[in-house]
Amino acid sequence: MTENTAPVWFITGCSKGFGRELVKRVLARGWRVVATARNPAAIADLVAGHEDRALALALDVTRPEQIEASVAATMKRFGRIDVLVNNAGYGYAASVEEGDEAAIRTMFDTNLFGLAAVTRKVLPILRAQGGGAIVNLSSLAGLSGNAGTGYYAASKFAVEGLSDALAKEVEQFGIKVLLVEPGPFETEFTRSLASTASTLPAYAGSVATRIDQLLTSTNRPGDPVRAAEAIIAALTAAKTPHRLVLGAKALNDVRAKLDSMRRDFDTWEKVTLEADYPEARAPAR
Repeated sequence: MTENTAPVWFITGCSKGFGRELVKRVLARGWRVVATARNPAAIADLVAGHEDRALALALDVTRPEQIEASVAATMKRFGRIDVLVNNAGYGYAASVEEGDEAAIRTMFDTNLFGLAAVTRKVLPILRAQGGGAIVNLSSLAGLSGNAGTGYYAASKFAVEGLSDALAKEVEQFGIKVLLVEPGPFETEFTRSLASTASTLPAYAGSVATRIDQLLTSTNRPGDPVRAAEAIIAALTAAKTPHRLVLGAKALNDVRAKLDSMRRDFDTWEKVTLEADYPEARAPAR
């Protein structure tokens, strides 16, 4: 593979965590990468020494003019984008009852609307090229909500639904959509975690306790380096999965959620089927 044929990755949120490690792994394979962050100085070290294959750009995904400029700069430099990684995002912790409206909307602007805006800008390029891949960083929280992080889970559930629909829309163009669903990882997530402290006694044993655990726990078994390798492995596999769960806790929790859902479906099957008009009822599969 020559430099001119090496795939080009466009990655958001590269100052830390998965984004940062992905940039390193992509460069180690001789591929090309556009690393973006709100503060490009924070990622200058990533591209240092790789200026022939790497570009560091300023990108706040909530600012349309920066999305426009960064994609234009990528096309001017490399002429293509093969893999879009929507990694930029952060968490917000609060009980549903005590959530702050402004904080909730700000998080959604990044986690969902920013992701969608970048995707809309890159999709025409992928279609014109006849293929590519979009990687959307979701979370275990995108599959199973927990006390204290309901709004964060809602933002990631939205990413899941968007990605499911997107995958069906773009499969015909040879574009893959990979949802990545990590459990707890050492990604400095809690350092950027916004929160509204729970002050209602009713939530002292649930929300308040969990937020405190999120802010203070050091038990995060996930390795971002191995996560980055797993993402690359999934994308380069003969058949890329639509979902990639990362970490033992995530896998155990997801399986428990699926078991719980199936129990409800099976227990209430008769009531479920009887909700249709009698003449339209079909047996459950």
